[in-house]
Amino acid sequence: MAKATSKKKVQYWGTGRRKKAIARVRLIPAGDGVITINKKSLDEYFGLDTLKFIVRQPLELLEVSAKYDVIINLCGGGFTGQAGAIRHGIA
Repeated sequence: MAKATSKKKVQYWGTGRRKKAIARVRLIPAGDGVITINKKSLDEYFGLDTLKFIVRQPLELLEVSAKYDVIINLCGGGFTGQAGAIRHGIA
C-alpha cells in the first residue's frame, strides 16, 4: 500500500459583509502577521489608523495577530464599510 506523501496546508476562509462591501478573507496559520488586501499591504490600502485598528481588532482580541497571515479580496463600498466587512470576515 502506497503512502500519501502530499501534505495539506490548513487555511480558514470567511466572508464578511457590511453595507455594500464584501470581503473574502483567508486566514493562514503559522504566519508572520502580514495582512494583504487586494495585493496591497494594510498600510498601503488604508491610510487612517482607525480603519487599521478596526481590521486588526479580532486578531488583537484573541492575541493571535502575529500567528496568522491574512489575505483579503475586497470589493464594493466605502473605506469604513470595507474595514467593517474585513473585521466581520476575520471574526
